[in-house]
Amino acid sequence: MSNANTEYLSGLLKRMDLFTPAQVVELMEAARESEMSITEIVAAEGYAPEEAFLEKLAEVLRLPYLRLRTQEIEQDVLDRLPTKAVFQYQVIPFEFENGVLHVATNDPIDAGLVDSLRLAAGGRVKLALSPSSDIAKAAKRFYGVGAETVDRMMQDDRFEVGVDESLAKVDVTELDQEASIVKFVNQIIWEAVQQGSTDIHLEPMETQLRIRYRVDGVLHQAPVPARLIRFQAAIISRIKVMANLDIAEKRLPMDGRIGLRVQGEDIDIRVSTMPTVYGESVSLRLLQRKGEFIDLVDLGMTPRDKGLMEKMIHRPNGIVLVTGPTGSGKSTSLYAFLHEVNKIDRRILTAEEPIEYEMSGINQVLVRPDIGLTFARTLRSFLRQDPDIIMVGEIRDAETAEIAIQASLTGHLVFSTLHTNDSAGSFTRLLDMGVEPFLVASAVAGVVAQRLVRRLCSDCRKVHVVDRGRLERLGFPMDQLATGIIYEPSTCEACRMTGFRGRGGIFEVLHVTESIESLVVARSSSHDIKAKSMEQGMVTLRDDGWQKVLNGFTTIEEVLRVTEENQ
Repeated sequence: MSNANTEYLSGLLKRMDLFTPAQVVELMEAARESEMSITEIVAAEGYAPEEAFLEKLAEVLRLPYLRLRTQEIEQDVLDRLPTKAVFQYQVIPFEFENGVLHVATNDPIDAGLVDSLRLAAGGRVKLALSPSSDIAKAAKRFYGVGAETVDRMMQDDRFEVGVDESLAKVDVTELDQEASIVKFVNQIIWEAVQQGSTDIHLEPMETQLRIRYRVDGVLHQAPVPARLIRFQAAIISRIKVMANLDIAEKRLPMDGRIGLRVQGEDIDIRVSTMPTVYGESVSLRLLQRKGEFIDLVDLGMTPRDKGLMEKMIHRPNGIVLVTGPTGSGKSTSLYAFLHEVNKIDRRILTAEEPIEYEMSGINQVLVRPDIGLTFARTLRSFLRQDPDIIMVGEIRDAETAEIAIQASLTGHLVFSTLHTNDSAGSFTRLLDMGVEPFLVASAVAGVVAQRLVRRLCSDCRKVHVVDRGRLERLGFPMDQLATGIIYEPSTCEACRMTGFRGRGGIFEVLHVTESIESLVVARSSSHDIKAKSMEQGMVTLRDDGWQKVLNGFTTIEEVLRVTEENQ
């Protein structure tokens, strides 16, 4: 930093009235020794929040200060500054007026910034100040994820997709790959992890390669550069290489796996390809190998349901089933049960496909039907391994169901899942598989049906104006409305402008009593079994959902989205 720049910066800091003389000296010393901008130093060292610093700096420099969160920017304005310059200088053009391009930055002290931008834009430039987070989000929103990489590929007009076996052994957040395709795929995965996404879908359309993330159970389209479709084949080939799939085979569906480390966390990615009319569609399922397990108390069950679950999972034998569609949180509940009963005096064996979480203290087996290691075969082997508790990822066929029931009747506690709409439907599902009614009645201790609803953002949720007529038609407990407040989503930075943060479960816990056993033996319908359970105090999925609405946890629309009228 030259003497002139040093004096200029020192004078600015003094005029801002944010720092003591001693702090100004400290900041000047840090600015001379660091490659960071003065804005970054002030925020990183805790002298002042970035927003407060920039707002005051804008006042001293007589420059506009703006937030880009809700700013809409015309495409012709964005096109006036090359993508490379936007990401290199970390700026955003937001207005073009009277021949002047207005550009937002968080580092107006950079002496060469205006000249560089003027050269890149080919015209006059004026600066405005905006926080770095606003600039980064705006760049992602208007230019798309990986825009800088795609721009480089367009300029190079050449790229290679090579096998990089070391990718599974390094942290993708630290990769400095020269290959642009490799870097772009890493950016897509890294963005998904940052958003807490469970799935990534790359879908070839007629005029675009659409990328969508599933966050909190809902799909969101990721902004991507418009020219991305040009590199569709190379991107998909790169993912197939990472998953050890045949890049030459484009006619058949294929499945593979990728192992990555992101910020020190090991992540398994299940890859599935499917040929479509415009090319191969690729789905990536992100599974964290290790994570913090939810305790039974944290699942969000009512005191009654929690008490029943504790009673069921501490039995010496029997089957406890968790039911629900894909993505309803069944695995999370099973791991919560296992975490509760995982003691040094119990031998626990699990058969899973895939192993979603690694849990210490239990023996987890990856089921591999491709080599003949099916659920049924694994379960048979378990019975010769002296287990106390067995967890079977899913009961898919009659053979697995019969072995699981025999295991439960011979002194083992068995946890498993079924795909049924509600708890009572589990019995008819097992009977349809060909299992004898008296075996089902004797073996099944209880069934938990569940769904996941999005959790309202506590920072921005707002009171919902109730339409009493609609609520009555929906069967909402109107007598409890006077003691509870119903909320609806709003938008804020904390929830990424979605109104929701995270998810939680709604539950229907069916405890098998003697009267339920009698109905099962008599092959009664699921409707009759459910009616008897409700007589005995069972709370249905929808009614549990209404309680979550009254507690301010979720919304009416979320409960309606995941439940049917008779649930």
